[in-house]
Parts: sequence; C-alpha cells; structure tokens
Amino acid sequence: MTTPQLITRADELRLLRQQRDKAQKTLALVPTMGNLHAGHLSLVETAKTLADQVMVSIFVNPLQFGPNEDFDAYPRTLDADLARLAEVGCDLVFAPSASTLYPEGQNHQTRVLVPQVSEGLCGSKRPGHFEGVATVVSKLFNLTQPQVACFGEKDYQQLSVIRKLTQDLNFPIQIVGVPTCRDADGLALSSRNQYLSSKERSIAPGLFATLQQTAAALTTGNRQFHHLEEDARAHLAELGFAPDYYEIRALDLTAPKVDASAWVILAAAFLGKTRLIDNLEVRLCDSGRGGQDPSNPV
Repeated sequence: MTTPQLITRADELRLLRQQRDKAQKTLALVPTMGNLHAGHLSLVETAKTLADQVMVSIFVNPLQFGPNEDFDAYPRTLDADLARLAEVGCDLVFAPSASTLYPEGQNHQTRVLVPQVSEGLCGSKRPGHFEGVATVVSKLFNLTQPQVACFGEKDYQQLSVIRKLTQDLNFPIQIVGVPTCRDADGLALSSRNQYLSSKERSIAPGLFATLQQTAAALTTGNRQFHHLEEDARAHLAELGFAPDYYEIRALDLTAPKVDASAWVILAAAFLGKTRLIDNLEVRLCDSGRGGQDPSNPV
C-alpha cells in the first residue's frame, strides 16, 4: 500500500503533466472537498477503470459557501483522507491552499456562471453556490488537464452544471456520473451526515423513503406532479424534516411532462441544522436509474 503523491502547488502539476504526456498516460480526476467516505472511494474505484492514473483533489472551496453556511466548520481531515486513498490505490492528491487557487483573493477572482441548469433547486436556495462550483472546477480542469473526471450522482444538479460547463467551454474531458452510495437503511452517504444527532440519524432515511414513495406513484401512472410534491413535503414535515425543496423534473432539469417516460425527483431538507440532499431517477422502461426498482432500491 503506497501513500498517494501529495501535490500542493500549480508548478508541481505542470511538471507532472509534462511527465504524463511524455509517457502517454491518461488521467482521471476526482474533485472532492475531503473528509472522504465510501461514496468518495467509489468515485476513485470507478476512475481507476477509466485512466492510467487517478488524481483526487481535496479543497474546501470558499466560493461555494454562503455567508451563513458551514465553511468554517466543514471537516478538514487530510491525513485520514490520504490513508483512505492509499487503501484504494489512488496515485495523486492535489490539495492546494486557497491562495494557490485564488492568488488575488476571492473578490478579484474571475467567475464562471452556467445558466439554466444552475437555476432553481439548490441554485435558488444557495445563491452563488454553483457559480463557486463552476469556477473551482474550471480551474481544476485547467490545472490538472485530465481526460476523465468523476462526480457523484447524489449531487444531481451539480453534475448537470458540470456537464454543461464542460460542453460550453470545450473542455476535452469525459464527465462520468457515479451512482449514489447509501447506508443499509437508504441514507445517501455525505460528509455532513456526521452532523446528525442520534435521533436525527434515525429519522434521516425518511428522505429517501419519501423519494421512493413518489417514484412508486409515478410508476403506477400518477402524473399530478404538484400534488405529489405537496404530499411529499407534508410527509417530510411530519417525520421531523424542514423541507427546503421537493420537485419532480425532467432528466435535464426542465419542467416535467406527463407523456414522458423518465423523470428525476430531487429533494433537500433540514434535520436540525444539517441540510441533506438526495434524488431518485424514475425510468418506466428500465425500472429506474442503475436498474433499481423504486420500491426496492437498497
């Protein structure tokens, strides 16, 4: 078991890129904010099948946090992350400082705005969030120049933003979405799950269970999208959540159509101070994304 090579500076990346190009090796990038869990490691495992080398970036990006969000409290666990990445055979870790990525400070940083898919859902609930994501991902793409980049499908809107960004800015990078990893009770893995109290943790699987209920209704022919959303929000509130949003959309995040054969249900809700997000695709022709029946997805 070999510890991944740790890189912190842009000039180190340039040298490694020259060496990689000379050796004609391909690179897969896995962007993260660290505090790695099994979901992140599944991204690495997928990346290993797609390129000669895998690089994980670890950077808690201040541009994507709002003024009242958990930037200062977000866990920084670099040593533990390196140990976990060694176990799965990651080759390289890029862990820059904020001054490396934003040498002139955040206020003077050129920003990347991705229209349409950034709007609504988390885009409206967290103003500026996707602008921060798009900006840092663009910088990471330019600095590392991978052939492939892997992102989790749990952050469905984020993945849509990155796919459009890659297309619009002509990055020669394949974007791969990796299915959400879940605990045995269905809760999507997230670094923020550790904020939950024991009582909140017992309630948390209800978010995915509610998505399943809506998916089952769609599968059996219910197309009253607005009523389904209202019922789901009310159910979440009864369970103890404070719903942030709960929406049924087309797979491209436009408004859903009654004559479609596929939709995605997206939700965000607070348990105490912890904001959880999740989603579930419903495909009538193949029983759901990843071959999962909405009634038995775990």
